[in-house]
Amino acid sequence: MKTLCTIIFNTMATLKRGSLPNSATHQHVWKNNPRYLVSGSFGEREDVIPDPLQKEKLLWPTCLSSAVHRQLDAVSRDSLMLASPLLKSRQLLHDEFGEVNPCLREPRDLFAAFSSSGPLQAPRWPIECEVIKENLHHIEWVPPQPEYFYQPTGNEKLPEIVGEDKGTVVYQLDSVPTEGSYFTSSRVGGKRGIIRELAVTLQGPEDNTLLFESRFESGNLQKAVRVDTYEYELTLRTDLYTNKHTQWFYFRVQNTRKDATYRFTIVNLLKPKSLYTIGMKPLMYSQLDASTHNIGWRREGNEIRYYKNNRDNGQQLFYCLTWTIQFPHDQDTCFFAHFYPYTYTDLQCYLLSVMNNPVQSQFCKLRTLCRSLGGNTVYLLTITNPARTPQEAAAKKAVVLSARVHPGESNGSWIMKGFLDFILSNSPDAQLLRDIFVFKVVPMLNPDGVIVGNYRCSLAGRDLNRHYKTILKESFPCIWYTRNMIKRLLEEREVLLYCDFHGHSRKNNIFLYGCGSSDRKHWLHERVFPLMLSKNAPDKFSFHSCNFKVQKCKEGTGRVVMWRMGILNSYTMESTFGGSTLGNKRDTHFTTEDLKSLGYHVCDTLLDFCDPDRTKFMQCLAELKELLQQEIRKKFNELGQDTDLEGSWSDISLSDIESSTSGSDSSLSDGLPLHLLNIAHEVNQKKKMYKKKKKKPLQTRKQRNEQYQKNNLMRELKLTEDVPERAGFASTLQKQPTFFRNSENASSSTMRNDKPRLNEVLRGRDKGTSLDPSKMASLILTKNTERMQTEKPGFTVSCSPKRSTNPSQEPVPDRKPNWSRNRYPATKRGRATMTVYPSLHIYTYP
Repeated sequence: MKTLCTIIFNTMATLKRGSLPNSATHQHVWKNNPRYLVSGSFGEREDVIPDPLQKEKLLWPTCLSSAVHRQLDAVSRDSLMLASPLLKSRQLLHDEFGEVNPCLREPRDLFAAFSSSGPLQAPRWPIECEVIKENLHHIEWVPPQPEYFYQPTGNEKLPEIVGEDKGTVVYQLDSVPTEGSYFTSSRVGGKRGIIRELAVTLQGPEDNTLLFESRFESGNLQKAVRVDTYEYELTLRTDLYTNKHTQWFYFRVQNTRKDATYRFTIVNLLKPKSLYTIGMKPLMYSQLDASTHNIGWRREGNEIRYYKNNRDNGQQLFYCLTWTIQFPHDQDTCFFAHFYPYTYTDLQCYLLSVMNNPVQSQFCKLRTLCRSLGGNTVYLLTITNPARTPQEAAAKKAVVLSARVHPGESNGSWIMKGFLDFILSNSPDAQLLRDIFVFKVVPMLNPDGVIVGNYRCSLAGRDLNRHYKTILKESFPCIWYTRNMIKRLLEEREVLLYCDFHGHSRKNNIFLYGCGSSDRKHWLHERVFPLMLSKNAPDKFSFHSCNFKVQKCKEGTGRVVMWRMGILNSYTMESTFGGSTLGNKRDTHFTTEDLKSLGYHVCDTLLDFCDPDRTKFMQCLAELKELLQQEIRKKFNELGQDTDLEGSWSDISLSDIESSTSGSDSSLSDGLPLHLLNIAHEVNQKKKMYKKKKKKPLQTRKQRNEQYQKNNLMRELKLTEDVPERAGFASTLQKQPTFFRNSENASSSTMRNDKPRLNEVLRGRDKGTSLDPSKMASLILTKNTERMQTEKPGFTVSCSPKRSTNPSQEPVPDRKPNWSRNRYPATKRGRATMTVYPSLHIYTYP
């Protein structure tokens, strides 16, 4: 036994010394062999690997030397110890094809979430990046007055871009990887060695040159050129390992003067349209104001213009953003940002506070989903109340939420924070939601991009929201593991809703992109949740801006992939960088509090959407059908044709009516980077061979006949089940307009009420009575309208609150529909208010 343990220990040590990069030892190996970019792993979850015991049987023949084999064979003959569970190690990594990677799995204690009593895990940076040692912190603050959009005067100056030829470079970041290079390794603190001073050296107290800096989390200023006493041209750093994606900006200035008017001009923006053209202002933060007056980020700027750059490099067309500013103090330290920053460290601090809360930590479990490409932890939260019985646990549906797949869209993190604040509170509605749902939350999908200040990409140099179909687990681990987690979750329970939080740089308000279902059984159902949300947050959410068209270029996005996996309500939530054009908040910028309130409204709408009383659902469905009729009339009018909704409108598909998402922040997929193309081809070939090996062809004619008979039997059973529903309807509804043919009433009582009238129609047809299809449709519509008017109140909007709750625990709701307060009465009566929870126990834990 002692000999065997020694052999195992020495073998593991040998494998570790020769392993692929893992944690502390990965830098040297990746420098020498960049191919390990997709061959190594920063740790895998044990429950991700299918049939691990079967794969462990392949372990010893493939990765041990012949000498070790002989020793182990001798031991096995003497003591039969090879059958011992000690040898069935789960520490070695396997790929999805059952092959062993020569790499030890990261110890579970190190791979788990950070300890509530220990320090935070410091962010890991690519080794090319210089990082200053200062820890930045911004206070949260809500302006006491609304911050209105900038109103152009018509006299705004359009400064001509002169560049460093006629100006003086006062800040330039040289050690930044660009297109053509690719990520190799990372470390805490980034580049080794002494951090250089990149800003110019002041010549004395009278020198009023601004000192720039951006080598901190989420910062991305590349260069600053002084072209006049108080005028600077700024160049943003592109996303690492690319030559594009410049929209997000975040940088620091020091050595300010109070009485001067400064002008800043960002010269290398790439989008031809921007919210800055319709009144959006940049954000400014003063450290002196924060420390003395408790004032945080605020909208500032005058003479704001967004225009085409007059300097053409022959490859890309650039755009400029210019604004003027007066600093509030002399010798102040100020920051400018495209939107309210929310960094990886901010997230870790928040999660640490949740884990340290003795109540919240009982129903919120923090786990590591995976390591990012740069080695940073991607966190997964499971939020649900403890189940009393296995049946109760299995009956819970799931809701999946994620944010920050695009790192420069910090709006998503603020909405996510509002959601987590509410769902982790002791509000009765929050407790009810935890009773009936299992929430799976990935609060930051792309921590690497957030850390380095990217706008859209990960360290692979690609937009992760175009690669949800990826087969390269090690190159795109964040989305690979997210997709895999949701796939396993779907095998266990129904996923009612998937929503990925984003930001939008060209449209105001908040809205959803969904997927229009071609399943006529659920026709228009995917639009009900957005419509309800628009009624719950009428001053912020615009249903008119929502879109449900699935474009071919969006097939790799999260919402489309999850929809094709079977989640009907699969959405991308787009939140503007600007503000609202609706209701009482019209023409004002959104604050962090506005965005956090949207997190609350998502929870509120979930309860409305799942109310056992289907009144609200059916009212929204009826309203959606009316809106669709209006859209069709509008289309006919645009085409100059007569509108005949009784007979011809069913020929128009929803995709024809739906406008494209051309106003979205879309970026076409660039495909894989060059250094990954060959590896992707190899993995594809291996997958094909793996599938061929798994498939067992039928060997005999008898087996083929049995399979054929089985398929026929299943088909006949299905037809038999469908006969009662289809009898008599096929001929009647064959030419009926699609809208009425496929509309569905979810209430079983309503269906029962429909049957007598429909039976009369069928009896009339049996007697030879002919009924025109359009009249039949009108008859059904009239009957449904009468039933809605008699059985269910009208869908009206009032200012009365829906529920009375503690205002300190949730935001004050906006104007709400006059919906009944009766929500899950049986559940609420049966559950006492809980202040202290036992430890979480889910019998079927995903």
